[in-house]
Amino acid sequence: MARQKKQQQPKAQQGRTRAFSFGAPEQVLTENIGQYLGIFASQDGRLYTPPVSRQGLAKLLRANAHHGAIPGFKRNLLLREFIPSDGVSVHTMRCAGLDFMVFGEAYLLKQYNMFGEVLELEHLPTINMRVKVEGGYVMLLPDGKEDEFDQDEIVHIKDYDVEQNIYGVPDYLGGLQALLLNEAATLFRRRYYSNGAHAGYIFYTNDPNLTEEDEEELRAQITASKGVGNFRSMFVNIPGGSKEAIQIIPVGDFQAKDELEKVKNITRNDVIAAWRMNPALAGIIPENSGGFGDIEKIDRVYTSNEIRPICQLFSQVNDVLREDRWIGWREEPNAEVTT
Repeated sequence: MARQKKQQQPKAQQGRTRAFSFGAPEQVLTENIGQYLGIFASQDGRLYTPPVSRQGLAKLLRANAHHGAIPGFKRNLLLREFIPSDGVSVHTMRCAGLDFMVFGEAYLLKQYNMFGEVLELEHLPTINMRVKVEGGYVMLLPDGKEDEFDQDEIVHIKDYDVEQNIYGVPDYLGGLQALLLNEAATLFRRRYYSNGAHAGYIFYTNDPNLTEEDEEELRAQITASKGVGNFRSMFVNIPGGSKEAIQIIPVGDFQAKDELEKVKNITRNDVIAAWRMNPALAGIIPENSGGFGDIEKIDRVYTSNEIRPICQLFSQVNDVLREDRWIGWREEPNAEVTT
């Protein structure tokens, strides 16, 4: 008896695997702003480039609440001690003081009388100032032009940098990574809530009855939504499909491992330390019932240790001003003696 041939069943055609993503996060920072580049001549060999991006430092003022508020606060403390004169107005010191806090340097232009005496100093924006290789300074203008100044026309007030002595640099550079981490944590939480209180998911399908046209339609429905948070629900009908034909798999449960508060607190403390700010003066809410102590004493000690040395640095303007136009500083109050 002949053996009956076993009928071979045709293999089911296996569809190719397809995957796509949607709701890509925005870039927080496109370059390393805090990278110390060193001092190099520009392409034309005329100017020295600043060691740290001035535009980057200015933009970072809006990255964090404390980092944006502290330089203005320290500038206000400087103005509180400042006694204006006809040579340096309050407005000039206000602008120059903020430049010094943010960039670590300030530029003042001398205004002469007909006898060659310096009667007044005018503020020049630090973000646009460059040092010439052959001596002197250049101010970059918005229309692409330049204003050139001789070496003796400018009073350059700068904080000393151990790696170079051409430009000043701020002291808070060591805290930039903590600042960026603080910003990243805040933006992640914003995206988390905008995304429907989840950290993303995988839209998974495994039903053979789902045609390529259906897949393209699903993809179009998802990607056409204006923002990830607007995608809420969708009706899908697959005749003969199983209940697990479509699955939504969360990527992770952020609520179970919420580290936002810890990250924010640690990076906040690093930012404040980089600015050498006392927490009581930085708007920090104390965690203990006793608070931070006597705020007036804290203010007096902080002003003596941090602000008055900056006052001494700005006092070099009196070396060029005519004597009757010298600036002054408020006398330091004597500490109260208690018994």
